[in-house]
Amino acid sequence: MKVLGDRVVLLTGGLGSLGRAQAVRLARAGARVLLLDRPDMGDAEQTVAALGQQAKGDIAFIGCDLNRLAEAEAAVAALAAKEGGIDILINNAALIINRPFEEFSLTEYEDQIRVNSSAAFALARACAPGMKARAYGKIVNFCSITLNGRWDGYVPYVASKGAMLGLTKSLARELGPHGIRVNAVSPGAVVSEAEERVFGDRLKQYNDWILENQSLKKRIEPENVAELVLFLVSPASDMISGQNIAIDGGW
Repeated sequence: MKVLGDRVVLLTGGLGSLGRAQAVRLARAGARVLLLDRPDMGDAEQTVAALGQQAKGDIAFIGCDLNRLAEAEAAVAALAAKEGGIDILINNAALIINRPFEEFSLTEYEDQIRVNSSAAFALARACAPGMKARAYGKIVNFCSITLNGRWDGYVPYVASKGAMLGLTKSLARELGPHGIRVNAVSPGAVVSEAEERVFGDRLKQYNDWILENQSLKKRIEPENVAELVLFLVSPASDMISGQNIAIDGGW
């Protein structure tokens, strides 16, 4: 069933493990999915073409660097005008590094704050006028269960996700009267290329630690998260806003 009809979705960080799974699921639900990621991703067009074939749906690539906030906001505003408005904004993009906080430079801290949360503010500003004009819109922000305080070595990342949670709550209040719903999802440890990159030769120890702490003794897959996102952008969740929903295997 095409529950999303012809809704236009803008999905940031669209070429990562989580982004690809969401793109396929949303396209199968009938949406036109615009995957936003860095313009220097060498095989982006081929990846997106393969995703479109897998989903048998409409998926396109938008090259944009979220490190350049003003440029990204302007580009998305122009894109929204071209598409006749963005119906659904999913702020999925994130930088994540694991190391003791004293070893982070100020630049690295600022980079994670900018991409992981400030970009969500900029893109919401770009998409909100069209959503207001149609008295409809959905925004999904990616937070994290690292906000529970039981994770070491992620100070910039956790700080950025705390900002994202505050953004979600405040935007939901301001945009609600215009028919715009704003929610957050907080994934636990999802099997992804990112965890392979972050943990490298520590991956087995990390995997064992995750399963020890989860109530459900099975790793979370990107497709599990995609199903939750689909629910939050579908009509089934129209009376849900300002919420942060964990998908963490019962942490």
